[in-house]
Amino acid sequence: MFNIVLVEPEIPPNTGNIARTCAVTGSCLHLVKPLGFSIEDKHLKRAGLDYWSDICLEVHESMEEFLNKYENETLYYATTKMGKNYSEVKYKKGDFILFGSETRGIDDKYLKLNKENCITIPMLPALRSLNLSNAVAIVVYEAWKQIDFIS
Repeated sequence: MFNIVLVEPEIPPNTGNIARTCAVTGSCLHLVKPLGFSIEDKHLKRAGLDYWSDICLEVHESMEEFLNKYENETLYYATTKMGKNYSEVKYKKGDFILFGSETRGIDDKYLKLNKENCITIPMLPALRSLNLSNAVAIVVYEAWKQIDFIS
């Protein structure tokens, strides 16, 4: 299906909720270290409920390792800083959608190198951002809708 990539996530319940979203959409979850928690964290597991055994999970030691492994894949970078509306992209199975940490987002150096693949969720200008798990759900369901919810 799709690949949801969390770059240096910090908040266990967000990652747990995203794991649930990945499970119910058939998406693979990628976690890029450093993580702000242990994968064994009870809050992470509680938020993901009993879905952990139903997801494809890959953990990457660094952003560079992740990018080297998937350099020939289509990568979209979700950000509040720039990019086209997430719903304007024509997603296809296997695409990777990257989301940055809750407090820092994706490092600007990656955004600047990939401007054409930066996506954003429209928001009122006075507000900072959506919760990470909500943002992932919005984008992955748009991508899945575009392929007629085929798994």
